[in-house]
Amino acid sequence: MPTPTTRSPRTPREDPRPAQSRALLIDAATRLLAEGGIDAVTIDAVTRTAGVARATLYRHFGTGTELVAAAFEKLLPPVPPAPARGPLRRRLLTLLVNQAQLIDHAPLQLTVLSWVGMSTLPAQPDDLPGIDQPDTARPWMRTLRRRIVELYRRPFDTILTGDDARKVLGADIDTTAALAQLVGPVVFNRLVTGLPNDETFCARVVDDFLAANTPRT
Repeated sequence: MPTPTTRSPRTPREDPRPAQSRALLIDAATRLLAEGGIDAVTIDAVTRTAGVARATLYRHFGTGTELVAAAFEKLLPPVPPAPARGPLRRRLLTLLVNQAQLIDHAPLQLTVLSWVGMSTLPAQPDDLPGIDQPDTARPWMRTLRRRIVELYRRPFDTILTGDDARKVLGADIDTTAALAQLVGPVVFNRLVTGLPNDETFCARVVDDFLAANTPRT
């Protein structure tokens, strides 16, 4: 008598539709952000562009902040990590050159939004939470700005709070001021002068920073 074949239980297939609808929403928000800036990313515009119901959007994104942040994260180039080893000057120079290339190749509109304009955007009458209020009363805007700033400053904080930096610059180095001294000239160069942010320029910025912040003995 033949032995009956034991069938293994089938693993239920994962429904691909939630992932597809989320991707459609992010793609739509990204397109609107790239073409019209943050003012263009409204709930109505995103759902209309994506062809997705409003209820579906809220299943994926609890707030408008999460949707706009997801669009920014997709649209902005990846942030280069901090070099793990090497002399302090070389690590800072490598990171600054990488950041300069990122800034030079990012669309100018996104550079302005990310680095300069996030705190001065005009209000818009749409249905994102708090969007029609001043920036000081729009917690979603502050949250979004904080997420983007933290994303871009993290590699510098990694270097500037490390043991090598503390030995050279002292334990009380102000990392926020240091970031402004390092990245500020690169952003200004990109937006105002139009001069290349090449390694020679970045080396001058790093050397000036180290000269200004290294304690004299």
